[in-house]
Amino acid sequence: MKPSHLALLAAVALTGSCSILPKSEPSDVYRLPSSQSSASVNHGTPQPWSLRLTKPQASQALNSPNIAVIPHGDLISSYKASRWSDPAPVLLRNRLLDGFQRDGRVSLLSTDDSNFQADLELGGNLQAFQTEYQGTAASVVVRLDALLVRGYDQRILASRRFEVRQPLNDVKVPAVVTGFGQASDQLTAQVVAWAVEQGQKAAPPPRP
Repeated sequence: MKPSHLALLAAVALTGSCSILPKSEPSDVYRLPSSQSSASVNHGTPQPWSLRLTKPQASQALNSPNIAVIPHGDLISSYKASRWSDPAPVLLRNRLLDGFQRDGRVSLLSTDDSNFQADLELGGNLQAFQTEYQGTAASVVVRLDALLVRGYDQRILASRRFEVRQPLNDVKVPAVVTGFGQASDQLTAQVVAWAVEQGQKAAPPPRP
């Protein structure tokens, strides 16, 4: 056998016995905590229009399972060995869906995971879903530029910025995750109230 062939076989055997690639570090996977809102079903007027919830647009840093943190300045990092069960836009969309279901006034609900048509669509831009430090004080920040859109022609009917800052007394990851749940609950309550109010003005009248 030629020396070059022997060298190739040796290289293959070495590659098979050990890897030069670094081993991936195991991660703790967190879901967004279940809603802790004590609000019962809203007994306001049921709405006849349908609503489709779409995942908000987000930057690459937020559109991932990483749990984002801004330790100082403009540096965006993430918590080591911890991640979300889904990217942040999916987590927030699902929390909003749960909020509308709990509220009860809009019962005809769907998401952009399906192809169902709806009278109105709720989406927007997720500008923040992260922990931010100011000195030694830390807060969870959730900021959504919400858009309410007419379904059949995609015309923007209403827009509004929502922002919640939830202070953290404990900066360990489990406590941070709890803070994200609390902030998401507050933002969801605000978005649901606004969307129902705007939908009452903008939705088409019920069919006879």
